[in-house]
Amino acid sequence: MDTVDRLIESTRELLWERGYVGTSPKAIQQRAGAGQGSMYHHFTGKPELALAAIDRSARELCSAADAELAAPGSAVERVTAYLRRERDVLRGCPIGRLTQDPEIMADPMLREPVTQTFDWMRRRLARVLTEGRDRGEFDASLNADATASTIVAVLQGGYVLARAAGSAEPFDEAVTGVLGLLAGHVVPDENS
Repeated sequence: MDTVDRLIESTRELLWERGYVGTSPKAIQQRAGAGQGSMYHHFTGKPELALAAIDRSARELCSAADAELAAPGSAVERVTAYLRRERDVLRGCPIGRLTQDPEIMADPMLREPVTQTFDWMRRRLARVLTEGRDRGEFDASLNADATASTIVAVLQGGYVLARAAGSAEPFDEAVTGVLGLLAGHVVPDENS
């Protein structure tokens, strides 16, 4: 990993652990094993480095989600795979946690990739749900946009509940609950 990657990765980890205010340039440099000159050679300052870190986290989150949502299978199978995939639930969502950081939310430049990630997630889930409805997997009453927003909200809320409880169990219960609600729209397979 080159210096730029080490700086970005260190910033990502520190933002997730400590938030923006708690992520000092000195802490970034120490974790990355990079000097101050090296950091400022590649980045104009902490805001630019934070933006690069948030962008990378957002791209990775979207890529991982898309891998599940674009896989073969029914819409329910793909959404289930996405919701049930391996996560470090107690650490929370690396993007969702940023919404609780007042400095990030107050800065339009830093907030933008967070907003874009959640918008992308809702749109991507809505496409999968619409495909399923169009193929007859779901009944016509399924509102794909509202259901996609519900799934994202339940997922993010599940992280909060799990962190508050110190256990992944509330996250798993939330996922089971939203999948149960989705199952209420599944059209029974006439061949089964």
